[in-house]
Amino acid sequence: MRRTRIIATIGPASDSDETLKELVQAGVDVFRLSFAHGDIPSGIERLRRVRAIAPELAIMVDIPGPKIRAGSFGTSPVTLATGAAIELVEAFGSTSTAQKISVERADVLSQLHLGDQIHIGDGGVSLEVTRLGTTVDARVTSGGSVMGKPGLSLPSSIMDDRLPTDDDRERLEALRDEEFEILAVSFVRSGFDVESVRAVLARPDIMIMSKIETREGIENLNEIMEHSDSMMVARGDLGVRVPIEEVPHLQKEIVKQGIRYARPVVVATQMLESMTHAQVPTRAEVTDVANAVLDGASAVMLSGETAIGVDPVGTVITMDRIVRRAEESFPYAEWGAGLGVQRLAASGTQATRVTAAITGAAWRAAMDENAVAIVACTRSGMTARAISRFRPPMPIVAITPSEGTARQMRGSWGIQEIFVSPANDIDTLCEVAISELKGCGLAKTGDTIVLMAGSNSGGAAITDTVRMIIVP
Repeated sequence: MRRTRIIATIGPASDSDETLKELVQAGVDVFRLSFAHGDIPSGIERLRRVRAIAPELAIMVDIPGPKIRAGSFGTSPVTLATGAAIELVEAFGSTSTAQKISVERADVLSQLHLGDQIHIGDGGVSLEVTRLGTTVDARVTSGGSVMGKPGLSLPSSIMDDRLPTDDDRERLEALRDEEFEILAVSFVRSGFDVESVRAVLARPDIMIMSKIETREGIENLNEIMEHSDSMMVARGDLGVRVPIEEVPHLQKEIVKQGIRYARPVVVATQMLESMTHAQVPTRAEVTDVANAVLDGASAVMLSGETAIGVDPVGTVITMDRIVRRAEESFPYAEWGAGLGVQRLAASGTQATRVTAAITGAAWRAAMDENAVAIVACTRSGMTARAISRFRPPMPIVAITPSEGTARQMRGSWGIQEIFVSPANDIDTLCEVAISELKGCGLAKTGDTIVLMAGSNSGGAAITDTVRMIIVP
């Protein structure tokens, strides 16, 4: 089965019930809902509808942070030609055209200076400010096509440093009682940002995903990792805030560090960008996706490709094919051996240190005995994510009493089967594991299973026991 997860962004092209069902069949593991577009009630309605259609999948809600967006260009590409004059106006709910761009943030145009650079979307289109006033004139210095509601990257001095922003707070309060699993936070720059968002949301069951897209985020990467539950390499905004030639190397470093911390890492932005308009991706895009898989990324994400693209379902099918082929060449044994007995980073607590040691022992035992599966009995999902960092060749099977945790693990690498069980006793958990694995065809009589759980003496909160089971 495919181990690297696929995340698909829902938008106008994929919003119908029929398309959502087809996306599930095509192989989506996590649906991403952006709360940067549209009003909050519409976003909540969509979230509830997606949950009803895909009850077993994870839902990621993405809040905008201090990102500034343009008014919608519509669902068809609009060309901004190099050298063309553009007027920038402060407006909300208005459309943008090739001649006039609506800026949906109050009091930012007055802070611009002559010569300032403005990047649209992921930086492919750039403007230079040529005249100041109530409205601002600019010239297109790098042309291209835009559509939807792209972000506007303005000088960093203009961006609001506070997280969560007032808009974020409004969304977090509306989301507090809703059923979702992952909250993606934009423009995270410090561990304090993460904890500030966590405090406002007040939902300990939600995984906080920090999007790394600024120089400050890179500089404070370890600190952010310690406070986050998962990470995203947001290459679009990152690529306009650091030299673009640095992005591939930063991507590899973030993935590497995320694995050290047992944090799922998502690689995002322009993975199959050409499929927004075309039926097949470019060779470079295919290579990009494959390299992310070979780097050990937990998930790859589709944004505009599924939100406003011509064929969302076909794009997911293509992504699935690319990922599966790359995984055939993944160096499973070498990866785990290279990780060795390295402790989990941020292993300050006793529970985390024990989990790090136990998962290392479980990986070695599974490899030595060619186990057919590694079973992680877990409440929060941490044990399963900790063994996942070894990238073992056999399935990781999670047994958890929490449906929310089961869905969250849809975003983690290699956790192939998830079963919900209220059992706590380790002997009962072993029986459940054997029964379920035999029932789904992952194990047969004589096969070896490695199981991790909390013992009666150690307590359910600490995974302190490894058992090797020969299936009867």
